[in-house]
Amino acid sequence: MSHGIDYGNLMHRAMRGLIQEVLTDVAAHGLPGEHHFFITFDTGHPDVEIADWLSDRYPGEMTVVMQHWYDNLDVTDEGFAVTLNFGDAPERLYIPYDSIKTFVDPSVEFGLRFETQESEDDEDAETIPEAPHEEVEEKPQKDAEVVSLDSFRK
Repeated sequence: MSHGIDYGNLMHRAMRGLIQEVLTDVAAHGLPGEHHFFITFDTGHPDVEIADWLSDRYPGEMTVVMQHWYDNLDVTDEGFAVTLNFGDAPERLYIPYDSIKTFVDPSVEFGLRFETQESEDDEDAETIPEAPHEEVEEKPQKDAEVVSLDSFRK
């Protein structure tokens, strides 16, 4: 029996490849112009390497900023290592791509979000029965309103 195409995992792999390519370019040439990154990752991921005090302070997730000062950016196929400054304390971090939850470059309004997915090996997972279909009374459709996002910006 054939399994379906797992578009979610394929998309995540492509997005992680994009992050790797961007970071490889930054490691070679530095951050161009106003580009900078907010990277949120799961500090509980088994392959994340951060100082104990950072792990204690950020037990679930942590967002780091790569902008004005970073050092020793080393990009691999599995993740990247970088030294960042926390106050006046430089700390070396290793962040596997699989631990990344969001990758944002606000200078160009670009962002990636990784939704959590069940492991593809988890085929013994309990199947949730479908809810019975209920008939819903149709309501007349209303016209959509266009709202300018500028009114919500500060």
